[in-house]
Amino acid sequence: MRKLLIILFLNSFFAESLFAQKINESYRLPIQKTSSTIEIDGALTEQAWLDAEVATDFFMITPMDTSFAKVRTDVRMTYDDENLYLLVENFHGIPGPYMVESLRRDFSFGKNDNFLLFMDPFDDQTNGFSFGANAAGAQWDGIMYNGGSVDLSWDNKWYSKVTNYDDKWVFEAKIPFKSIRYKKGITEWGINFSRLDLKTTEKSGWAPVPRQFPSASLAYTGILVWDQAPPQVGANVSIIPYALGGFRQNRSEGEDPVYRKEVGVDAKIALTSSLNLDLTVNPDFSQVEVDRQVTNLDRFELFFPERRQFFLENGDLFASFGYERIRPFFSRRIGLNAPIQFGARVSGKVNKDWRIGAMNMQTEEVNEDALPSQNFTVLAAQRRVGARSNIGAIFVNKQSLKYNPDPNSENPIYSQFNRNLGLEYNLATSNNLWTGKVMGLKSFGPDNTDNGFVQAANFKYTAGNLTWEWQHEYVSDKYTAEVGYVPRNGYFKINPKIGYRWFPTSEKILSHGPDVSSTSYWNKSGEFTDNTSFIAYNVKWRSQSTFMLWTAYDYVELQRPFDPTNYSGETLSAGSKHKWFAWGTEYTSKPQSIFTYAFSTRMGGYYADGERYNVSGELGYRFQPYVSIAMNANYNRIILPEPWFTNNFWLVGPRVDVTMTNTLFFTAFVQYNEQIENINLNTRFQWRFKPASDIFLVYTDNYLPAPFYTKNRSLVLKFTYWWNL
Repeated sequence: MRKLLIILFLNSFFAESLFAQKINESYRLPIQKTSSTIEIDGALTEQAWLDAEVATDFFMITPMDTSFAKVRTDVRMTYDDENLYLLVENFHGIPGPYMVESLRRDFSFGKNDNFLLFMDPFDDQTNGFSFGANAAGAQWDGIMYNGGSVDLSWDNKWYSKVTNYDDKWVFEAKIPFKSIRYKKGITEWGINFSRLDLKTTEKSGWAPVPRQFPSASLAYTGILVWDQAPPQVGANVSIIPYALGGFRQNRSEGEDPVYRKEVGVDAKIALTSSLNLDLTVNPDFSQVEVDRQVTNLDRFELFFPERRQFFLENGDLFASFGYERIRPFFSRRIGLNAPIQFGARVSGKVNKDWRIGAMNMQTEEVNEDALPSQNFTVLAAQRRVGARSNIGAIFVNKQSLKYNPDPNSENPIYSQFNRNLGLEYNLATSNNLWTGKVMGLKSFGPDNTDNGFVQAANFKYTAGNLTWEWQHEYVSDKYTAEVGYVPRNGYFKINPKIGYRWFPTSEKILSHGPDVSSTSYWNKSGEFTDNTSFIAYNVKWRSQSTFMLWTAYDYVELQRPFDPTNYSGETLSAGSKHKWFAWGTEYTSKPQSIFTYAFSTRMGGYYADGERYNVSGELGYRFQPYVSIAMNANYNRIILPEPWFTNNFWLVGPRVDVTMTNTLFFTAFVQYNEQIENINLNTRFQWRFKPASDIFLVYTDNYLPAPFYTKNRSLVLKFTYWWNL
């Protein structure tokens, strides 16, 4: 194993050195200061646009990446002392109306005719910002991290307008320099433009991107060449106060309504053009959409993503450390059972090579016996190494204040402290063919009870046809991350994967090919406990519809008692062994249709020589661009011997999105979860009366299905205002 890792590391280091030069260095777009005042009206009328250089002759990314795009796109950029401006002419490839899902902000990329800007103002090919719009004018904005991922939960202040013509749609935008972070003094930014035209099913980019990578890949950006260094905008302070009123009531406990009258404030202070201080006092996140429920048949805790705005900018510094199921820091642990009183965070770039992050949050004492006041501190740093790789470090501390546990309790419900210290190397070569990570974590707790260790690594190679990956993980049985997400410990895991794609010259099929993977676990004693061996065959049509057929073999030796229904309370014993075969299908229809659908099936064995059958589906219909209707349904039938017998679990979720304008939104959805015997109703009205300033009205109910009655209910009216000083 050690020899294999050394070989992989040397290969990756050689590959990074070999491709150190920026790939699309020759794609350069000059930008000069505007020669006239610009009005954001979606029209190419000002002299500044006639004077600007034009980025055109886009390259096709899909269905093929070997030719120029057939659909024409022209991009112009300019700036003044306060704003960056963008104007895009998106010409129609074939006659017919545009295709969009709705006017919903941060729309689904694959279901909308759209144009996106990917911007690397640090010129590190790793971090940046994305802005864009669909053909009906819905905005898209997000922060970029890990060289090509976009977090759309980030939201900021900018302006745009889309105007439709017979032969094209024009997108014009004004992005204040105060809304982004950038390195002071540099005159070359990484930049690329992406266009998706659903009528022709063509995705294209200004600087060419191989089709195996997303168009957001910062490894393949061209260069935005400034005529002078971007302006320094002086004091950059934003104050974002909120006020809310409402009530909540736990009717199942017979409680009276609790009325809410709250105020709070966030502040964003630019310490430099690329380093930001965020402050919050008495934050409230009532407008954040509730989590989508799932039928939980897993042995371990489920993961739900962070959606709260305060934690998002530069959030990858903290949240991306580790792996999906080994996270030393998971921000949703903060404020989970106790309200946050205040918090502060410094994050961003110090220079081209260094990124830092420091966060401190304080929660309120719920009551002396249940949960004390707690303080959370997270420190993170990244040092760039080579072209796009970096070395990162993290320290996480959770400290319980006024710690007075019950002296008669063998297991207090909270600990005095829990700390994690980690170091990792993130590999990303200039051409993105090699990516990977090597990491180590150490936890510390009182009386050495939580002193554990983690070591893990993965290496991935992604070429035009071939993809392969190796990953291994070791998590000791004493490793504890109370502010993290580590649902399983006391194991060693290996997970090799390989996939191959053929790209035929067929007029209908874009690609097809197999994927093979095997995931195996051993416990702390070195005993083999789990294996999932998976084989799939994938087909993707030029229309963008997809199909997958798969089969899998599972073996599990339970390390602790487990209820295979997560419902009955009856458990299989620790040490019992189970194995089964299963197979299934997945299909997603082409996104161009007004009516879309997707389904998946699963049938085969299950625990205790049982059987499990699953069918899930999604139906969507849109009255573009104003209304989008979706219905999700998931059905599980689990057949087991006594005492479980046969269990049927339905999960049904109709949803309606009404976007009256691109500033006025209404969303309503219902979630019926038979496994937890709950019906959830959530409605949210949002009026964005100014950029990044909103009024929300949110109503939530939870019901017991039978007999039907309300368990709890809440109503909130919230006002937020973004005020630039």
